[in-house]
Amino acid sequence: MGKSDNTGIRRIIRAVKYSAQGFRSAWKNEAAFRQELLLVIVLLPVAVWLGRSVIEQAMLIAVCLLVLVVELLNSAVEAAIDRIGPEQHVLSGRAKDMGSAAVFVVIAIVVVVWSAVAWDRFA
Repeated sequence: MGKSDNTGIRRIIRAVKYSAQGFRSAWKNEAAFRQELLLVIVLLPVAVWLGRSVIEQAMLIAVCLLVLVVELLNSAVEAAIDRIGPEQHVLSGRAKDMGSAAVFVVIAIVVVVWSAVAWDRFA
């Protein structure tokens, strides 16, 4: 078996390139991703202000970034399902619905964490 040229720094450069392509694709094709990313950008300075410790700040930021992670995965599932074909199928619908539910759950986590930190600070 021949030696792979996808090692070391070359592999890292390619991985960064593929990740950038993924971000560009999500920005271009996914309205939900654009909305969530803009909200995260707005919330980042609020997280630094609201969190009274580095741990609280990190937690507030991490749950926001988690929304983006789950949205990217949901978009990937939807793209793969759409690639299979346009016909309606119960399993395709189930996969898309579960991806949407995952996004909903992580947004609920954001609400819980941000509410708890705000309550602790102001109550």
